[in-house]
Amino acid sequence: MNKLTLAAIGTTAVVLAACSDATTGTNNTTLMPSSMATVYAATPVGFDQLSTSFNASGTEGAFLPDFDGHGEGHGPRHDDHDRNHGGPGFGLGFMGGGVGGFLTGDGLLNDHFLRFRSGKCAFQSNVGVVCADTSRNGSVIASKTLKYTTASGTLQQAIDSTTDAIELTSAMKGTNTRRDSSTSSVDASSHQKVTGLTGASRTVNGESKGTETSTGNSMFGPFTATRTTGDTITGVVIPKKTTTTTKVYPTAGTIVRAMSATVKIQDATLVTNRKETITFDGTATAKVVIVKDGVTQNCTLPLPHGALTCS
Repeated sequence: MNKLTLAAIGTTAVVLAACSDATTGTNNTTLMPSSMATVYAATPVGFDQLSTSFNASGTEGAFLPDFDGHGEGHGPRHDDHDRNHGGPGFGLGFMGGGVGGFLTGDGLLNDHFLRFRSGKCAFQSNVGVVCADTSRNGSVIASKTLKYTTASGTLQQAIDSTTDAIELTSAMKGTNTRRDSSTSSVDASSHQKVTGLTGASRTVNGESKGTETSTGNSMFGPFTATRTTGDTITGVVIPKKTTTTTKVYPTAGTIVRAMSATVKIQDATLVTNRKETITFDGTATAKVVIVKDGVTQNCTLPLPHGALTCS
């Protein structure tokens, strides 16, 4: 496999809208179960470089449809199997690797704002700290701009005890060619801001988006697969940990997460989409509404580290 080569870009993200679901053309009954089963298992390549609610680890690969020709009796079927058995989140839990650590207030700054500082960073007046992060093979994979500001809005060169807000804009783009000659490209970006660091609680707002497109050949002929992923974080309030605090979790705000995928092969177009809305209302239980291909599950999530339960 060729090394993933990514070039910096400089745009700010807006959240994607989930696509309408549809399946058209011939062979869709045979192709759908196996080819679309892994859409929601992980985030697109490079999402670990962004600031999002998705729990990306950096080891995710691009989504590729699995045209094995075996139909419903073979291949990864967790999502379809558990849909019929009432499993949480249609048998998947939260999509895209789960929800990131900031949901519970764990390591908010380390995970989303300081992790990339191993790259080359320089402060630019009226801009902030601009970094070029590097991958293990030394190639540039992302551009990130970090702004530290005081409560009065003064831009700082580094975080200190007077820093009240941190704002991070990230972007990345790349292409990967595999041994079987299939090619996957990803274009993703995010913007996230945390305010209230000098107060009793922090407030998180942000958005991300990413599009991943793969082309290749299968036993059924050439295919094109496109997957879009994104989220919007609105007014998520996380109290600070104190010497008397035993549990820290969001007390207000919403997170909307969406993924959709379209696979085109022969005269068939296969489409699947999923949307998760997480609402925090000050209680120790978050409300979660999941809509997958037009089917809704109402769920609850005990905070800070409970298991998703759906009806």
